[in-house]
Amino acid sequence: MTYRRGDAHLGLGRKLLALNWGLVVLLALVAGIGFAMLYSAANGSLEPWAIRQMMRFGVGLALMVVIALIDIRFWMRWAYLIYFGALVLLIGVEVAGTTGMGATRWISLGFINLQPSELMKIALVLALARYFHGLSLEEAGRVLWLVPPLLLIAVPTALVLRQPDLGTALLLAAGGAVIFFLAGVRIWKFALAIAVAVAALPIAWSQLHDYQKGRVMTFFNPERDPLGAGYHILQSKIALGSGGVSGKGFLEGTQSHLNFLPEMRTDFIFTMLAEEFGMMGGLALLAIYTLILIYAYVIGFRSRNQFGRLVAIGIAATFFLYVFINVGMVTGILPVVGVPLPLISYGGTAMLTLLIGFGLILSVSIHRQVEIPRASG
Repeated sequence: MTYRRGDAHLGLGRKLLALNWGLVVLLALVAGIGFAMLYSAANGSLEPWAIRQMMRFGVGLALMVVIALIDIRFWMRWAYLIYFGALVLLIGVEVAGTTGMGATRWISLGFINLQPSELMKIALVLALARYFHGLSLEEAGRVLWLVPPLLLIAVPTALVLRQPDLGTALLLAAGGAVIFFLAGVRIWKFALAIAVAVAALPIAWSQLHDYQKGRVMTFFNPERDPLGAGYHILQSKIALGSGGVSGKGFLEGTQSHLNFLPEMRTDFIFTMLAEEFGMMGGLALLAIYTLILIYAYVIGFRSRNQFGRLVAIGIAATFFLYVFINVGMVTGILPVVGVPLPLISYGGTAMLTLLIGFGLILSVSIHRQVEIPRASG
């Protein structure tokens, strides 16, 4: 591959100065809110969740900065290998995965339970960005050229569905579709794909597990099983409503601290925040998320190479889907599919994966002037 000169020739000191510190501060602010909520979830104690999350964030923050300082062309060169590495880990889950709460999603590495499907969210964006970087706009519009990237999406999505993890499978498919759109794939092809998906719904329904069917049925009528499948969403709505405009106060949420609210340190942590800080607290968090997205999209649009543009906007779209699906499911506008709230929910792999993703976005920002010929994809 041959490249023109660009910001990649900056020294380490100048790269550190060129780091988008505004975005770093916003990410740290969201993580800080997460620590506070995990502290509250443990009834005013750093143990067992907040302190572990802080250590994970410290490691992830250092990793993010290292990734940001590495030339964006390095990530392009290794994009496919990273993808296949994540795919091997997903296959490893099939062979020697760890089972918890009825799902087999993790591989035990001794010191951490790794969830390869989280890593695949970033690896898939890298692989698709590299593929479409090498195509002209005309080639991206031809059906034959779309078969390889469709396989790049379909294989890990099928493996994740087997775990089963419907939420992550949806995130992989939706994130991939965003890359297709950014690469210039025509709208009518999306319409055709949606029509095929709708026609295949009866088959997809027959393949769902009973508890997944229950979640969908509960979405339409939570009161059908208030002490069973509908319990989570009904308690979530009660907690959201009881928080009112300004909330009950830090550590004062009754639904959460009296253990009515399930999974309050993971999937339903936004509900606990809204109960304690009210609608104003929830909107403030969403405003910070919006600022992060604006930073990421601006970085993407300012990149002078297609690979960087697709990586930054693709990861930003994945981040948006995280927020949209989590907030949508805890407020009852989407079925409960088990998607964490970014940088807030307790969980090691999800936090590290997100910070790796933002490390790539920051790398795009530092190396935004690098020009990479399209033929080098």
